[in-house]
Amino acid sequence: MARLFNPSPGLRNGVPNRWDWVLLPLVLVVLVLAAYAAMQMSRPFVVGQSLPISLDPAYLPYYLMRTIVRMFIALGISLLFAFVFATLAAKYRAAEKAMIPLLDVLQSVPILGFQAIAIAPFIALFPGNLLGVECAAIFAIFTSQAWNMALSLYQSLRSVPAELNEAARVLRLSAWQRFWRLELPFAMPSLLWNMMMSMSGGWFFLVAAEAISVAGQDIKLPGIGSYIAVAIDQRNLGAIAWAIGAMLTGIVLYDQLFFRPLLAWADRFRFEDTQGDTAQRSWVLDAARRSRWLNALSEWLAKGIQQATGAFPVRRDGSTAPRRWLRLPGWGPQAWDVILVLACALAFARLGLFVHQHVGWGEALHVLGLGLITLCRVMLLIALASLIWVPLSVWIGLRPRYSQKVQALAQFLAAFPVNLLFPVVVMALVHFQLSPNIWLSPLMVFGTQWYILFNVVAGATAIPYELRLAADNLGLRGWLKWRRVYLPAVLPSFITGAMTASGGSWNASIVAEYVSWGDTSLVADGLGSYIKQMTDAGDFHRIALGIGVMCIYVMLLNRFFWRRLYVLAQSRR
Repeated sequence: MARLFNPSPGLRNGVPNRWDWVLLPLVLVVLVLAAYAAMQMSRPFVVGQSLPISLDPAYLPYYLMRTIVRMFIALGISLLFAFVFATLAAKYRAAEKAMIPLLDVLQSVPILGFQAIAIAPFIALFPGNLLGVECAAIFAIFTSQAWNMALSLYQSLRSVPAELNEAARVLRLSAWQRFWRLELPFAMPSLLWNMMMSMSGGWFFLVAAEAISVAGQDIKLPGIGSYIAVAIDQRNLGAIAWAIGAMLTGIVLYDQLFFRPLLAWADRFRFEDTQGDTAQRSWVLDAARRSRWLNALSEWLAKGIQQATGAFPVRRDGSTAPRRWLRLPGWGPQAWDVILVLACALAFARLGLFVHQHVGWGEALHVLGLGLITLCRVMLLIALASLIWVPLSVWIGLRPRYSQKVQALAQFLAAFPVNLLFPVVVMALVHFQLSPNIWLSPLMVFGTQWYILFNVVAGATAIPYELRLAADNLGLRGWLKWRRVYLPAVLPSFITGAMTASGGSWNASIVAEYVSWGDTSLVADGLGSYIKQMTDAGDFHRIALGIGVMCIYVMLLNRFFWRRLYVLAQSRR
């Protein structure tokens, strides 16, 4: 391992070229700003101390920097979580039976529920320091990013083509080698699109993550989310416009400097012999490839990573490495199933005891009815969004020159916090005397429909160019081409996107069914408005009841609807 830290000859003796001098200031600026923002996260702080948020636009670059650093830290943690969670669920059937329902529960718990549980422990973990509140905000952002990444990676690991698995068996790859050389590269394009969606999801719930308000505790961290919260409280439309501009600037910057180079780099992992006309382009990646220093540094890092991962035990006896399943005795699977059933029975028994002791059965039935109302809204909105975005997403995914143009715009629209629409929505509904139960509903899908867009675009870009040529040579046109080629190819990606969009819509119901602008509040009947009102009141028993009912609805929906659709999609591939 000592050689890991020896610079390569190119890095030690290479003479910089013009591309090195172009990229060096950019790299240094990014590193310095990230380090400064990280330093600002650890300062003395006492609970109850005011953290003033100024609406002066001059502070927006600083707030933007703090927000982006939080979001990238949360994205890194989400990526590690996805690697571990998805790999265990995909490779071990026994683990899958428990982890996938757990993922359904986690994605259905609203960010306010996580925040109510996490804020006190994080503050206690770092007493007298702002880092505790920062960790709570990062954790809240993590809960809006991680689940769709884990689900996407899990679905990709389960969808590796049979011919690639056969090639891995012929080459006698170990489980470790199979993951890094086959499964992760195959999943990389879809994972990157879901990482972009996760960043946008973090923006969507940023107000709730940075402007922490639980049971009378009001803490606003310096950031765009807190800026928006203060602007809404003061009904300052000018400040909201400045916040939108700052958010768009941040999205364009990290799209150009981070996501677009990664997407262009990930084209090498496409499952086809030729890229056709679907190759992504990135000026940053092109410049980096021409840079002598960055090429030498990347070569040194690649060798170091290869040596480091070589420290893990791999099979050296030349034997075939089959797909790994958790090996249990003959009676093991039945025993594991019994344990899971007993755990579920115990959970429902504790839920019944909780309802009986703390909230009452009448209240529970009322909340179940509210959940049914929200369920109808979610399914109707997902169906309408699918009719619009599936055809458009396939069209965009098959035309990279357009997908690159709409990439940043799609991220911006997906990131646009629904709170910023409150002034228009409230004034329109009050002026025209419209029913909140109907006209607040579109807000639920405003930020979640993009899960469908991003996943279907990723699925469409993965359609092999040879398959498209074969369809053209066979004379497939119109609906027949969609039914035989495009829809079967993108159906698994669509189901992944629709499932995460459904879970996100349940979360979004908290901000969509209870809308405030200044002193005016509009409330729609539903589970989201119930949880929001109980959170504002600090009634933790009813918060837990609302979250529990939401988890039950999401689990049942995923188990009996989305999972069956996914099995159907797998059989049609």
